[in-house]
Amino acid sequence: MGRVTTRRRVHHLRAGTLTTRPETLVVEEPLEIRLNGAPLTVTMRTPGADFELARGFLVGEGVITRRDDVATVRYCPGGTTDGRNTYNVLDVTLTPGVAPPAPELVTRNFYTTSSCGVCGKASLDAVELVSRHSPGDDPATVAAVTVAELPDRLRAAQKVFASTGGLHAAALFSTAGECLVVREDVGRHNAVDKVIGWALEQDRLPLAGTVLLVSGRASFELTQKAVMAGVPILAAVSAPSSLAVDLAQRSGLTLIAFLRGASMNIYTRRDRVTV
Repeated sequence: MGRVTTRRRVHHLRAGTLTTRPETLVVEEPLEIRLNGAPLTVTMRTPGADFELARGFLVGEGVITRRDDVATVRYCPGGTTDGRNTYNVLDVTLTPGVAPPAPELVTRNFYTTSSCGVCGKASLDAVELVSRHSPGDDPATVAAVTVAELPDRLRAAQKVFASTGGLHAAALFSTAGECLVVREDVGRHNAVDKVIGWALEQDRLPLAGTVLLVSGRASFELTQKAVMAGVPILAAVSAPSSLAVDLAQRSGLTLIAFLRGASMNIYTRRDRVTV
């Protein structure tokens, strides 16, 4: 398994004084995900919880919905000219009988990707067509004072961020404020995939009665992943995008953003947040 952090020397300038010191950096490496032996996608990620990442990614793309949909996940051998395993390539084998993904997924034309060229109504329709869970039907509610405490609890659990300052994080909480899982990664979407992958491995999908908290902004992609996993409440410490709000509105997801202390903006399904 690759390292999560590494050390580099840096020239530090402060108040006109230059010093040289070692600095801890978060590791960023590519992960190639293969499906039934065929290349599917490559993502830049922080090593660790790679199996969760792959499972969560496939949930977000509508390929799998249950733990039993996956037969095996394994690292592919080799990876370098001298035969060492880089642990940067893994293969997911679907259980016999599970339908393979649509051709456009295999060719990397994901509607969920911000760079795919599909936007607006087409993207929203695509999520509704493939999502097997309905956050809008979830009766969950959460107290505003509970939501306000979550960012501090997330930051306290970010062990790698504390030493590098270079990681996004995602955490899953119960509506009572119990922290279920925290994952860190250089990619905010990877952190969410790892959380959802954990939930799949624990056979907890759909994630009814939960709050998904992300350390950055609420993009369409992250909102889509929450909808696909059946999360009723998504909270972000930064801003949402317009398409994220549109998707939350259409799917019945409660979207909270600009979550800073006791201050927050509730963009959709305000009825779930009790004051």
